[in-house]
Amino acid sequence: MAEASPELSIPEADDTADRTERLDTRRKWLVRLAMVVAAAALIWALYYVLVGRNYESTDNAYVNAEMAQVSPMIAATVLDVKVKDTQMVRRGDILVLLDPETPRISVAQASAELAEARRRFRQTVSTGSALAAMVSARGADIAQAQAQVTAAQSDYETARIDLQRRERLAQSGAVSGEELTNARKALAGARAALARAQAGTAQARSTRASAEGELAANRALVSGSTEETDPGVLAAKAKLDAAQLDLDHTVIRAPIDGIVTRRAVQIGERVAIGKTIMSIVPVGKVYIDANFKERQLKRVRVGMPATVTADLYGGNVTYHGKVTGIAGGTGASMSLIPAQNATGNWIKVVQRLPVRIELDPKELAEHPLRVGLSTEVEIHLTD
Repeated sequence: MAEASPELSIPEADDTADRTERLDTRRKWLVRLAMVVAAAALIWALYYVLVGRNYESTDNAYVNAEMAQVSPMIAATVLDVKVKDTQMVRRGDILVLLDPETPRISVAQASAELAEARRRFRQTVSTGSALAAMVSARGADIAQAQAQVTAAQSDYETARIDLQRRERLAQSGAVSGEELTNARKALAGARAALARAQAGTAQARSTRASAEGELAANRALVSGSTEETDPGVLAAKAKLDAAQLDLDHTVIRAPIDGIVTRRAVQIGERVAIGKTIMSIVPVGKVYIDANFKERQLKRVRVGMPATVTADLYGGNVTYHGKVTGIAGGTGASMSLIPAQNATGNWIKVVQRLPVRIELDPKELAEHPLRVGLSTEVEIHLTD
């Protein structure tokens, strides 16, 4: 067998050496890469143990606010609109003027009814005094009637005795029949006069009882009341207050400080009670609704501090706040048409629960936010 030539064996040895060197180099870089990955994993693990696990964050967060819905309290025609969309207003500023004529007429009518109620009360009090005097007069009538009864009783006794004497004398013929007849007539007349007097007494007593009843009824109307506390006067006052309130409602004012949005009213339009004509956003009192995943909320508690960054300003502006509340239901459960999971093709979906974050008012004043802006929220769990 022929031996290999030296010229052919030298290149093969060089290729083997180069291959070995490349494998060694690759192995060294792989080892280094593994060390870098291991170091990164260790650093991440240390960061998570020392720092990361003490925070929960989400970018599913938006600016919200308790907006005021402005609506008229009376139905009327719009005379003037003082504001426009995006305008800043203060609490008490005039927003809209309504036609005041109808409420003004109602105020005048209610004022007249109040005056009439006061006059009726004073009249009732005066009637009470007149009825009291009438009761006293009826007492005098009773006394007079009783005196007439006494006189009639006396006349009756006199006539009866006179008749009895004449009847005794008539048996002896000393008294004529005509005298006896006259005596009997006199007794009958005295008896009738006594009956009339007794009837007059009864009538006087009845009249006095009637007067006393009218006086009692009159006193019941005013007993324990003054002109200001009389029920009729109070009812008239309430009607006047309601009319005055309607008149005041013709001037619609801003209920809070904020920015006008969604203005939906024009001059000459007739607005209805309760119709929303504009909204006011209190930009100085906005808050964050952060929608955290359900598994992120295990350690979240009310009062924990939070930091917020808004896409509007980027990472250059950081807001500080705290958790003030956790919603009572997930967004899916509170939607207009809640998801129906009782189906055969159900797939579990991670739910999110809104968490409310109140921000520092001073930071809000320096960098205002608007409702609906996107934010990122991070809650510190250790405090």
